Parts: sequence; C-alpha cells; structure tokens
Amino acid sequence: MSDLRQRLQRALARAGEGSSDFDLNPGTVLPEGRRLRPAGVLAAISLTEDEPRLILTKRSSRLKHHPGQIAFPGGKQEESDRDVTEAALREAQEEIGLPMHLPEVIGHLPCHETVTSFQVTPVVALLHERFEPVPEAGEVAEVFSVPLQHLLDPGNFIVESRRWQGARRHYYTVPYGPYYIWGATARMLRGLVAAMSE
Repeated sequence: MSDLRQRLQRALARAGEGSSDFDLNPGTVLPEGRRLRPAGVLAAISLTEDEPRLILTKRSSRLKHHPGQIAFPGGKQEESDRDVTEAALREAQEEIGLPMHLPEVIGHLPCHETVTSFQVTPVVALLHERFEPVPEAGEVAEVFSVPLQHLLDPGNFIVESRRWQGARRHYYTVPYGPYYIWGATARMLRGLVAAMSE
C-alpha cells in the first residue's frame, strides 16, 4: 500500500486551487466580503479489506441541513480544535466512532466553499486497522464504504441539475449502488480524481 500512499501524496501536492458548490454554475455572483466558517471532513481510505475503500456516511433524515445526504464524516472547526485536521478527526470520532489515533493523515485537498458558507478542508487519511463504526444516532443514519477505484474513475461522475432558488443549478454526482453521492461531497471527490489523474 506504500504505492497508494505515494500516489496520494503526489496528487495532494499538485492538487491546485480550491473548489466550490458553484463551479459548474459560472453565472453565480457571490457577495464580496462574505465570511466563511472553517470546517474539516475526513476522507478516510480503509486498507483493511481486499481493496482500498473510502468511508462515507448517510446523514440522518432528522437533520435540519442536508438530511439524508451522503457526506464525509466531519464538521465545523470549534475553538478547542487546533486546526481543521483536528476538527475532522474529532468529528469522525463523534459521528462514526473512529478513534482519533487510527487515521494516518496523508495531507489535504484544497478547500471547498459550500452554499451554506463553510470553507471545508478535506483531510485525506489511510486506515491500517479495522474499527467498529458506531453511528451517532442524532446525525448519522448509516456508515458505509465505496471502493476507491470506483471513485477514481472519471467516467463514473455525472453532471446533473435541478432548480434551486429560482435558477438551474448544475452539480456533480457519482452514484454507487443504492447511494446517490452528489453536491459538495461529489465535487471534492472529483477534485481528488483530477489530482490523481495528472
């Protein structure tokens, strides 16, 4: 798996500029001086099965924001967090029961701006040991994994659209089985694909 680590490190080193929920909607005018709240999400790749798999969550349908959507474990950076990396690790422990010491942090993808005014930093990590996922009932309906190979194939990404706030909004999707991965999560994954493909 040292080859995968090296590929990831090279990709993250050349990942380029950040992304946003508005990348596929060039006509969007964002307000100047807007304040974005820092957040960290954990893109944890498990090496404990027959192939590398990325851990994702399905958010609870009871949540106010993005109910039922597929997401990385993670959340906003609190004052007690040293940085977004610690925020991502802490949130992953809270949301899915992943011990903070298990992930081997490889690096970061560029920041992603969301429509909800967060500046999200994807923290890429490897998991060399198994752990028993414990979904936080108030936030997470399910913890599952997707083969990394599926997510690194540009052909599995589809651009779709829907009306949002009176305008047609385009976004990436990367479906996998019963899971509809879209929006910010799919856009950040598409950034990883681009970096890995260079």
